[in-house]
Amino acid sequence: MSTNQNLVLLNEMATFVKVVESESFSETARQLGTTPSAVSRAIARLERALGTRLLYRTTRKLRLSESGQQVYQRCLDMVNAAQAVMESSGQFHVEPEGIIRMSVPKAVGHFMIHPHLPEFLERYPKIDIQMLLEDRYVDLIDDGVDLALRITEQPPGGLMGRKLIDIDHLVCATPEYLAKYGTPNHPHDLKQHECIYLGEQASDSKWKFQQGNKSISVAVRGRYAANHTGVRLSAALQHLGIASLPYFVARHALQQGTLVQVLPDWDFKTYYSGGLWLLYPPTRHVPPKLSVLIQYLADKLAAEPTLLKAFV
Repeated sequence: MSTNQNLVLLNEMATFVKVVESESFSETARQLGTTPSAVSRAIARLERALGTRLLYRTTRKLRLSESGQQVYQRCLDMVNAAQAVMESSGQFHVEPEGIIRMSVPKAVGHFMIHPHLPEFLERYPKIDIQMLLEDRYVDLIDDGVDLALRITEQPPGGLMGRKLIDIDHLVCATPEYLAKYGTPNHPHDLKQHECIYLGEQASDSKWKFQQGNKSISVAVRGRYAANHTGVRLSAALQHLGIASLPYFVARHALQQGTLVQVLPDWDFKTYYSGGLWLLYPPTRHVPPKLSVLIQYLADKLAAEPTLLKAFV
């Protein structure tokens, strides 16, 4: 493809980005002030020039082909680069706008992210947010997600990211429960207690503790298991046992004294521990809507006492 043809197709490439982001030919036409048929012809010209199918269309939705996913990323880079040129020249100020689809672990979304979003939405009235609360692995491209927050020790390759905070876990109970059944002094003492654990798989009932170079694994039991941190928090507050919780979930109850940390001299280890990373597809130019949200969340979480050591 010649350079002249490349330049002629710049408009088609930008239109393609709009179609992917809006998931609609008619919505793209509305945004561009043209007709759906004109948008369809632009996509067809781009497909002919590239010699590949970019989109699969049904009566209800659009889906990117495998080659379309790759072309979309390149076209998005082009659009973002053009926007960066305009911004750097001082000729055009772009107000952040658009929809952000964000995948967030359930507990993190409920307790850490959601409380800050009303202020963000008020600050940026042209940005809409779709927060998907899910603990499953999300493929950002296949699932059409702009940002994903994940708790991991090692973020996956092929993505750009920023570590926001570290996530601590602990075990805790109410003073009333401990007064009635006693306070464990060693991890093995937990065998004599009702423990409220995750319960998704067998390993969830094997709690691991570390003290210096010493590691201990304890098989706990209890009559109540729940795979939702809010439910485990509520169960602990109702004196049902000793619960495993992320610190950011138990923080307010610990500060108020309605919960007490158990075995504070031991570090509670879980595969849900690690850094909270904000991940997004690789691009040389991050769109303004993502840049402002990334920085906003980083600033807000940095100001919160999210680590257990900040409490003790």
